[in-house]
Amino acid sequence: MTLGSHQFSVGKSQTHITPRWIIERLGPFDLDPCAADPRPWDCAARNVVEAEDGLSQPWRGRVWLNPPFDRYAVGAWIRKLADHGDGIALLHARTEAAWFEPCWEAARGILFLADRIKFYRPDGSEQPANSGAPPVLVAFGPGALEQIERSGISGALVTSWSWRSGDYDAQGDFAKSLEEGYRAIRERVAAGGPGWKPK
Repeated sequence: MTLGSHQFSVGKSQTHITPRWIIERLGPFDLDPCAADPRPWDCAARNVVEAEDGLSQPWRGRVWLNPPFDRYAVGAWIRKLADHGDGIALLHARTEAAWFEPCWEAARGILFLADRIKFYRPDGSEQPANSGAPPVLVAFGPGALEQIERSGISGALVTSWSWRSGDYDAQGDFAKSLEEGYRAIRERVAAGGPGWKPK
């Protein structure tokens, strides 16, 4: 399943293996707590499969996180990486979702990839369609940010933002029209309020 995708994926396989070229450009990693079993390549030195419950195990070293794309569970994986403070997550750019909040709160940088990617199957074959949503690489910790900066992966790297969690209700706001949300953002930018400085 692809997180938030319009594609018919609910209830289908959660096995969407990271393209090898991403790992080669970003690695090495010490731990992949969401490793596929079987898998055509390792994403880290230690690979924890679903039966071992990577979410409940201690995490050590630099983590690679391509979490199960279940919108009800993905937030726990991202929160654990944010608390761990050393790793990179491959996610969909669902910046309005409540599960994305740990990224805004704790990440050192977010690379919005220039192109959508295709994941791989356990046999090493490429999925026939792209991921169905724009991907991001989210760096937690200064070392992880350096890895993204050195990778040369195309996209827009954002390393500074102002996050406000107070009266903003991401899920409630998403339920309203997107246009209303965009209008509010445009008004805030036009007003030049704190945290909305043009670069």
